[in-house]
Amino acid sequence: MLRVIRPGLSLRSLGKEAGRRWHRTSLTNDLIENMDKKATWDRFYTENSKGTFKNFEWFFGFHAIKDRILPLLQTASTTDAPLYVLDIGCGTSALGPCIYKHSECAVKVTCADISPVAVQLMQEHAENMPVQPCNPSSTLVFQELDCTELERHFGPKSLALILDKGTTDALVRSKKGQEKAGQIIRQCLKVLRPSGNLLQFSDEDPDARLLWLEKESRGSEVAAEVGVHEIGEIRGVTYFCYQISPCIPQL
Repeated sequence: MLRVIRPGLSLRSLGKEAGRRWHRTSLTNDLIENMDKKATWDRFYTENSKGTFKNFEWFFGFHAIKDRILPLLQTASTTDAPLYVLDIGCGTSALGPCIYKHSECAVKVTCADISPVAVQLMQEHAENMPVQPCNPSSTLVFQELDCTELERHFGPKSLALILDKGTTDALVRSKKGQEKAGQIIRQCLKVLRPSGNLLQFSDEDPDARLLWLEKESRGSEVAAEVGVHEIGEIRGVTYFCYQISPCIPQL
């Protein structure tokens, strides 16, 4: 089912985003052309880890979207059991740790990335600069995994919320990444619980992204509803939150 919540604006490519942040180096070229490759990200995080650790945020940080994430968790929390939250392609973003820090309801946050370099950097930073959770029952873990294989790591219908901030954008704009991006959508729908949500944060125009999401969702064993909200303009770029939710069967 396709549900358009807000009309779309113009597309800004991830390549332009990268171009604004770095000089045109071999690493920048490699990043733009091979964003679906593990080796590319290992190199990226290795070269960006020199000196004092600093979280690297694609697009924007937690505070730009906290009012969309935290109410969703609060609404989904109906018992004392922690909600399972997954940040796919987390890199060295502070998104997962910030949810752990600010969520009033108990959460088990997994920050996952295909790059062991990024995962190790985040683990070391968490050990050196511990974050205290808002809820004492919350937990935070960092895990190396391939997000096209979520079923190997999470049970069916177990996750309340999956976050994708730039991961799908990186894949669909690389030469061979579109197939992997579609696999991730279908894997997410399998591990999301019926009331769960996959939130994709992107600068891609809804006219293009919604059609792609609808097509990839049709290829899943789990029917899905797709919608979009406009986040707003940040540093001259308009961003959107694409919300993909398993359809609850009608009785």
